[in-house]
Amino acid sequence: MKILTSEQIRATDGFTIREEPILSIDLMERAAMQLFYALVRFWPQKSKMSIFAGPGNNGGDGIALARMLAEANYPVDLFLLKASSGLSHDAEVNLKRIPELPWLKVNELKEENPLPDIEGGSLVIDALFGSGLTRALKGFPVRIVHWLNESGCEIMSIDIPSGLFGEDPGPAVTNAVIRADKTLTLQLPKLSFFFPENEEYVGDWEVLDIGLHPDFIREVKTNWHYFDVHNQDRAWMKRKKFDHKGCFGHALLAAGSKGKMGAVVLSARAALRSGLGLLTCHVPGIGYNILQTTVPEAMISCDTDPDYLSFYTGDEVYSAIGLGPGIGTGSKQTKFLFDLITKSRKPLVLDADALNILAVNKDWLDKLPPKTILSPHPGEYKRLFGADENHFERLIRLREICNKYNIIVVLKGAHTVVCNPEGQIWFNCSGNPGMATAGSGDALTGIILSLLARGLEPETAALWGVYLHGRAGDLAADEKGQDSLIASDIIEQLTNAFIL
Repeated sequence: MKILTSEQIRATDGFTIREEPILSIDLMERAAMQLFYALVRFWPQKSKMSIFAGPGNNGGDGIALARMLAEANYPVDLFLLKASSGLSHDAEVNLKRIPELPWLKVNELKEENPLPDIEGGSLVIDALFGSGLTRALKGFPVRIVHWLNESGCEIMSIDIPSGLFGEDPGPAVTNAVIRADKTLTLQLPKLSFFFPENEEYVGDWEVLDIGLHPDFIREVKTNWHYFDVHNQDRAWMKRKKFDHKGCFGHALLAAGSKGKMGAVVLSARAALRSGLGLLTCHVPGIGYNILQTTVPEAMISCDTDPDYLSFYTGDEVYSAIGLGPGIGTGSKQTKFLFDLITKSRKPLVLDADALNILAVNKDWLDKLPPKTILSPHPGEYKRLFGADENHFERLIRLREICNKYNIIVVLKGAHTVVCNPEGQIWFNCSGNPGMATAGSGDALTGIILSLLARGLEPETAALWGVYLHGRAGDLAADEKGQDSLIASDIIEQLTNAFIL
């Protein structure tokens, strides 16, 4: 699923109106109808609705929605905020369509008047300002926003919370933004929904398909994407009758150190659960008995050092290599990483301590093999590439970094980000906060390593690895709950995550 800028969404509207063809007022009616269906689904009881509609087309959606709710016998209060020039044409047309019903009350918000009381238990529907906003709210609208935020009522925003920009999160710092419990966004998600600093404004969000022209959406260029598994090629998942383990790759996992062998176990088990044909774990001598006991399906290559990785064994027989979980950051491990990145020509995924070593040897970034996958959490990313003013700026700079070093970065978190060297960014659609637990990242390294070894292109391996990891986490949370989730639960659910 593409993520378009506010300007591109307006262009999509215009193309739909011209090419479908459809009148803009009828397109507004279509959007309002989808909003109505969603509201009836979420709030089937005839609870009171208080709709706050602004002067533009976002307000027009709200006015049309008020009519539909009232005709369905919902008690509705409609509050209008008009601009000095009045309402937009389509909003004005919809206002004239409002029927005279005793349970539908229309009120105008004026700066010189006190703000009206909202009936307790009402659902507040925010249709004040849409995604076309270009500057922070000021004056009377700010007063309304603060009043609604402090009302104690549940708030649902239409398309985007009023006061929030579609892209740059800057306006949020003014605090003149609706704090929605839920946002029903139209056709495509907004980029700003994926920034952590906007979580308190956007709340839970859902995309409603309002039938904007698919030809325009298919052809328009964008750097931003929402990874939707249903639109992806799954041919790589199919196994032929005469396939054997040699058809599914042989991975080398170099990981572990004294006291941190659990990281290898988790990563290895995740790799094997992801369809890998063969796995060799290169571990310190202390890890031999541990791995033979806990992961009998894996072969073991023992380092001469009992406690740490110290020598790189070569990669002739391997399809892909993973390095980092639990290795530590001493001089022996540092040399191991240098030898690996300068000698290996196999697909490579680096995580955990491998990234921490890179962070103090940043000149090695130029030496990474093409399309190497780095999978940092936010702290590791900051050590590697420095801090940014906000998450929007971070992503803009991430695109430059991936292009400069010809690498793929998997930036872990809610909606884990995958960025390729061409500057294309995908936000993941699976996962939950319960996955923020020890060993979860080690499992992700194993999954991506497995998909690399199976022959997927690095970008595809990263995207699918992140999705399957999150999907397994969602299934595990359904069974165990988020608070009780551990990394082993995620790995065990990979069995079901692959059933799409």
